[in-house]
Amino acid sequence: MGNKVIFGIYVPTNSIIHRLDPRLKFMVCFWYVILVFFANSVLTNIWLGLVLLIFMRLSKVSTKMYWSGIKPLMWVIIVTALVQLFFSAGGHTYWQWHFLSITSAGIVQSIYLILRFAYIITISTVLTVTTTTLQLADAIEHLMKPLKYIKVPVNQIAMMLSIALRFIPTIMSEVQTIMNAQRARGMDFSQGNLFQRAKKLVPVMIPLFVSSFKRAEELAIAMEARGYDPNRERTKYRVLTWQSRDTYALLLVVLISIILFALKIVF
Repeated sequence: MGNKVIFGIYVPTNSIIHRLDPRLKFMVCFWYVILVFFANSVLTNIWLGLVLLIFMRLSKVSTKMYWSGIKPLMWVIIVTALVQLFFSAGGHTYWQWHFLSITSAGIVQSIYLILRFAYIITISTVLTVTTTTLQLADAIEHLMKPLKYIKVPVNQIAMMLSIALRFIPTIMSEVQTIMNAQRARGMDFSQGNLFQRAKKLVPVMIPLFVSSFKRAEELAIAMEARGYDPNRERTKYRVLTWQSRDTYALLLVVLISIILFALKIVF
């Protein structure tokens, strides 16, 4: 796993994105996901792709490493795009069989769907590789502070998110360990059709669930032994401070959004 970037893994580099305020990075990621759904033309998608490539380069994490981590999710993207392709109507019909058809509108929509999935997954990965889980939890907690006035348990939600993000790499590593152990016993996960391969994952999922529940129990005991109280106000060792570079980055995001909407209106 050391040569892959997977969602939830922090990659320490001395990049400008690493030094930005985590609250800004979280808001930019959230806003970028919204912009993705406004991009419904070739130029707007090219613009968002170019912006994403710039973010990736500024993070000082290689594109090859991003691709290595995103590649396992490509099957989900492709299957979803095929559903969109065969069940979309409109435009010129190239092929039809009963209720299945391939139309020009379906081709365009499936391409846009693939791009949207790729953009959302990649921008989320950029966020996690440049922000530690503690920073991300602090950012979410700060942004959700107004919800405390309506009795929303902000501290507990932030703690759950930080724990979930923290254990994503651990669970992924454990899956690889269990699968390697099954391979050593003669299991071949690459043979058979889709249902046969899914059936072969049962010996992987059962020990994974058992291990996860055991780890959760150990974590709960450790937190209780250290006197953790979810209802008490917690102090911060590192206080988040908004700096001038964060303001400049926010203005840059506003400019990116203006250009996107201008392309959408003009073209």
